Amino acid sequence: MADQINTLEELSAVAGVETVAEEIVSREPVRDELGRSYATGKRKDAVARVWIKPGSGKVTVNGKDQDKYFARPVLQLILRQPFQVAGVEGEFDVVATVKGGGLTGQAGAVKHGISKALQLYDPNLRAALKAAGFLTRDSRVVERKKFGRRKARRSFQFSKR
Repeated sequence: MADQINTLEELSAVAGVETVAEEIVSREPVRDELGRSYATGKRKDAVARVWIKPGSGKVTVNGKDQDKYFARPVLQLILRQPFQVAGVEGEFDVVATVKGGGLTGQAGAVKHGISKALQLYDPNLRAALKAAGFLTRDSRVVERKKFGRRKARRSFQFSKR
């Protein structure tokens, strides 16, 4: 293997690029003029629009406090998970609007949106969030009903006579 490429300079010469580092995209923070990051989170039929900005850790969902909108402690726990994994609890304020689905699906959608917005705000948090699986959309949805069947998979009762 005499023609093996050993250095980045040789690779860039072969590839026809000035430097290989220019080809590797470094992630830049994505923030608007108000210093917020925006992301869309989805789960089942629920879709959440999420904005995060530095603050005291206040979470507002559809104009209500998180404790009022998601009354069950399990749902509040779901919303806190991305901050705990990233190690930034109490550092960001969240404003979210969510539509569709039930409360569990909406909580999952807000969690997905928070995770995506956090990694846009600070790209260094991406590794922890991705390892925990929070950046992947949970693609499970209700299966549609097929014709000739009672439900999605349930058939009509068979009668021999």
